[in-house]
Amino acid sequence: MITKTIYVSKGNSLNCVDTGAGEALLFVHGFPLDHSMWRSQLEYFSRDYRCIAPDLRGFGGSPATAGSVSMSDYADDLALLLGHLGVEGSVTVCGLSMGGYIAWEFWMRHRHWVRKLVLCDTKATADSAEVARARQLMATEILQGGTSIVVDRLLPKLFSPATDPTRIRSWVEPILKADRVGIAAAQCGMAGRCDMTARLGEIDVPSLVVVGEHDTITTPQEMEQMSRQMPHARCLSIPLAGHLAPWEQPAAFNEALAAFLAEN
Repeated sequence: MITKTIYVSKGNSLNCVDTGAGEALLFVHGFPLDHSMWRSQLEYFSRDYRCIAPDLRGFGGSPATAGSVSMSDYADDLALLLGHLGVEGSVTVCGLSMGGYIAWEFWMRHRHWVRKLVLCDTKATADSAEVARARQLMATEILQGGTSIVVDRLLPKLFSPATDPTRIRSWVEPILKADRVGIAAAQCGMAGRCDMTARLGEIDVPSLVVVGEHDTITTPQEMEQMSRQMPHARCLSIPLAGHLAPWEQPAAFNEALAAFLAEN
């Protein structure tokens, strides 16, 4: 698929895929991945929809910003991106893990852009003080030692035992090649993100909450409870998937998303 570079603001640019035509779908990848995690969705849905999948600032082909990049910074980048791409009307925002944290901010800050929400393997709660400190420490370690730390600590937690190890290993090289500055900045941003729990009842758009049945990072129980607090949401568990449900089980995920998009 062809990618393009879109300059958004203040010297920031985003590498992104923009393919297909029709109602727009915005795919927001998780940490520490890039737009390619959505390849199966881009191929499937671009037949009927306009699919936009950026590399977030500091990931994939998008330049990094040093320090800390907040979830609201990423959300504002996405709003500017949609404007520069000339998107008309609202979009369905589909975010996984960190992409889900960004989707919350996108809904709060740019409500006029949001038609529907798809929240995959993510959570509404903020980090505890302990987890936030661990993220800050990991950011420092990444800057000093490189992104192999991410591979060693995070990769084993992302997948279901049913996922082919060969496919899992395909993520090692892209993470090792990732910009350590961008990866560290995202860790710091996640450490400081806001708690959305008290606002779940305000979400006034149709929402689909998706979780892998073997997800140990954002568990099915946690995501089911989250969805019950959202007035227009339902929760779906994807069998034989872990924390990357759309990538691990693309056929099941695509079927569920297609049904959700077809609803009024």
